[in-house]
Amino acid sequence: MKLEFSADILSALKDLQAAAALPKWGCESPEAQAGQEQAGGFAGPSARRNVFMGELKQMGIKAPDQIATPSVRNDSAFLFTVVGVCSVAAVLLGQLPGDWGFFSSYLTGAIVLVVLAVGSTAPGLLQVFIDKFSQVFPDYRERVVAHEAAHLLIGYLMGVPVTSYNLGIGQEHVEFAEAKIQARIITRDLSDAEIDALAVVAVAGIAAEGLKYEEVMGQTADLFDLQRILLRSSSKLSNVQQQNITRWAVWRAAALLKKYSAEHQAVQEALVRGDSVDEIVKAIEAVPAKQ
Repeated sequence: MKLEFSADILSALKDLQAAAALPKWGCESPEAQAGQEQAGGFAGPSARRNVFMGELKQMGIKAPDQIATPSVRNDSAFLFTVVGVCSVAAVLLGQLPGDWGFFSSYLTGAIVLVVLAVGSTAPGLLQVFIDKFSQVFPDYRERVVAHEAAHLLIGYLMGVPVTSYNLGIGQEHVEFAEAKIQARIITRDLSDAEIDALAVVAVAGIAAEGLKYEEVMGQTADLFDLQRILLRSSSKLSNVQQQNITRWAVWRAAALLKKYSAEHQAVQEALVRGDSVDEIVKAIEAVPAKQ
């Protein structure tokens, strides 16, 4: 995401919001919530606080203890498949006459060692193959769409100028943070309000999957994004504080996804159709606001 480009989008969104054309954009950001409180309105329980595992369960997260625990389902399935296929192939090729059988089975068996070597030296490269392999699971596409739709919707509600999207469950979303603050995330410290908003956006995909599945597949990149955000906090955060912010952010994101469930569904349908960001914004705003 080009910051120069997103700056123009941000300016346009602010103008449209001021004209009451985009009432939902940024409506759940800490700044908007603070404004409602100052005006004497009820902003809702959005302020950061201590959140316990039981509260995540009450919010609808199916397996709170699995949050921040990387899933090994896809990795294990890929490894078992490679080992199984190579083993069977090696046995069959070993039946070939003469040296053909020996060398064919030997080379086939070596594929497993190559895969393990790649995983040790270039895990990112191996992850590409694992992601491709993961598409064999029936829930893969559904997870990806729900996950990415959550990032888009929560980012929109938090006032992030979204300019594009990528249906990749393992993709990082630091561009959301940089678009929000209009600066490279490594160039300055972040205020508590910025940390709160960006943390919720970062874990939105985790919350979306956690509300529907026992195991969260796409959380590794999200947690990496969150860690980069927390490390830029203007106030030094202890490990305990970082863990609590993670729980609170998942809780807050889940609460927003439940509150804006119709909008989340509309975004998912738009992603499946391959709609542009403009069309996704229209889909969000077209959903009648809850009274």
